[in-house]
Amino acid sequence: MNRRILKHPVLDNVDEKNKVTFTFNHKTYEGLENETIAAALLANGIRTLRHHEESGSPRGIYCNIGHCFECRVNVNDQQGYRACLTPIQEGMIVKSSDKLPTPVRDWGAENE
Repeated sequence: MNRRILKHPVLDNVDEKNKVTFTFNHKTYEGLENETIAAALLANGIRTLRHHEESGSPRGIYCNIGHCFECRVNVNDQQGYRACLTPIQEGMIVKSSDKLPTPVRDWGAENE
């Protein structure tokens, strides 16, 4: 099932000819050249991009315009990429971040 909007009255039409392959959490998917990681994952039915650092609860796309950091993923072993802003590339290795082994440190509390 294709979940992409291919024809839109305002936005440019999407050309499905330029496909790229990438992996997300060790599974191979197809995306379209120049679409974001978030769009490619959503088109492949993936809604959970990572898990909260402390609670472990699932996180996905929230704002989809780069203001929040809910869609952070690891790309080619580098942390902190926002999936909604990062274009997918051929062979890209994307991984979700999981719950950290210890709680996130509250840096503000030390300075009070």
